[in-house]
This record gives sequence, structure tokens and C-alpha cells, in this order.
Amino acid sequence: MSATAASIARLAPAVRPSPFVKWVGGKGRLLSQLLPMLPPGVERMRHVEPFMGGAAMFFERRPERALLCDVNGALVETYGLVRDRVEEVIAKLAPLAREHDADAYYRVRERYNRGAARGPERAAMFIYLNKTCFNGLHRVNRRGEFNVPAGRYVRPRILDAEGLRAASAALASAELVEDGFESLLSRARPGDFVYLDPPYEPVSRTASFTAYAKGGFDQVAQTRLRDVFDELTRRGARCMLSNSDVPFIRDLYRAYRIDVVSAARAVNCDAAGRGKVDEVVVRNY
Repeated sequence: MSATAASIARLAPAVRPSPFVKWVGGKGRLLSQLLPMLPPGVERMRHVEPFMGGAAMFFERRPERALLCDVNGALVETYGLVRDRVEEVIAKLAPLAREHDADAYYRVRERYNRGAARGPERAAMFIYLNKTCFNGLHRVNRRGEFNVPAGRYVRPRILDAEGLRAASAALASAELVEDGFESLLSRARPGDFVYLDPPYEPVSRTASFTAYAKGGFDQVAQTRLRDVFDELTRRGARCMLSNSDVPFIRDLYRAYRIDVVSAARAVNCDAAGRGKVDEVVVRNY
């Protein structure tokens, strides 16, 4: 952790930390249903999230010890720069926020995909594109290029300086790792609390969205994740997993406790397919 992050961590943030990126499947609206399901004594456990995304659970809990992982390297890099060099990220994001329009969006996207920026400037571009793209998606093509079109927002909140500072303070003691979920087999420890929020199994043909990183997340990956869940259980970790309430997922986790929560579904190419949908919460405790 840098000296800048350490100094920020000693200050009480002016606002509560919360996700500073929009992410498909973010758990902000489900926290009131999920928090009562946390294991007893969770406040003494290390918090582990292998599908970091927007990290709503982490920011809500603000644990003293945390391991946050994601296979999306650009996301992990951005989190690290917000943690360690937040004032520089804010300074680079400010002109992007001032100059935003549709033409500017595509210029920034083109520079981002060319790798024309590094460090805080690249993190600022990541946040800018996330805040202004269609539906807050992070989708890449087979070449790994971000290809989401511009969103239609009247006044998108691109720069939230106090929110970024609060997130930086919360992240100050977190370990950030770019890696897949199977790395938990070498990183997780007995007594950890592991919250798994993978790309969901589609509930219909039009509801599928797993292209947040190259390769997607299919049923083979879901089965491999179940195998990791099994092994973490044998090792003594406390595990909670969120996914779609579909027969395939229920069958995979039939040996565990399964509860149902109701969530708003926002990603569907057919507007009629959006609305409330049931999700499962799987626990090994």
C-alpha cells in the first residue's frame, strides 16, 4: 500500500464507500436480503471475493482484512490505482467529465483500446467509459477490445471525487489480485468468508450476458466453480454463492443450503424481459 493510500485510510471519509463502477449483476439492491445470511462471527473472518465486479458486498461490510480477485485485469488495475493513487485518478477524470459527449466517448474508447494511456489516466478512462457506456456494461470482443456503444444519459455522474476517496480508504487494507476463481485453491484459508458472485447462468436465451472478459462463462465453468466450492467447504471456509434460480444451478448445489431472493433484472435485449427475477443464495453453513 502506498503512503498516499495509507494517509487516506487514516481519515474518516466524508461519505460511505460504495461501488465506483457499474457492473452487471451488482449486489447493491440485494444487500438487505444478503446481509442477514452472513455467517456468525463474519466480522472476525477475512473477506474474500473472487468475482470482484463492483464489490458492493465488500464496500458495505468494510472488513479489516480482504482479498479481492477478478479475471478482468483492467478492473483490478483500476481498483489498485483508486486505492493507491486516487488523487491522480480524480485529476485525470475531471477533464473527461467536463468534455463528455457522444463524440468524446468514442475518441476515449478508441484511445483506451489502443493502449494509449497508462496508470491513473487509464484508470480514469476505464471509469469514464463505465459511467457513460450503454447500460454500464463491460463487454469485450475476441481481441479483448472494449466494444460497448455510448449510453444515452442526460447528465451522467462521471466524477464523484468524494466517493472515489471513500472507496480508496476502504480499499487501503485490501489485497487485489488479477486471477480466476480457481486461484482460491491456493489463496483461501480455513475460516475465510468467501462470497462468490459469478456471471449468472442464463435464465433464457435473451438474458445471457457473460462476455465481461474473453472466454465468457459457460456451464463447464459453472461446474468447475462448484468443484472449487466443494473443496473450500472441505477446507473449512464459509462460502456464500449467488446465481440464477434455474434447475442447472440448483442441481449443481443440491448438497448445500439454498435460499431464494428477489432481484431486479436489468440486462436483456428485450425490455419486456426485464423486471423482478428470483436468484438463489447457496451456503455451506
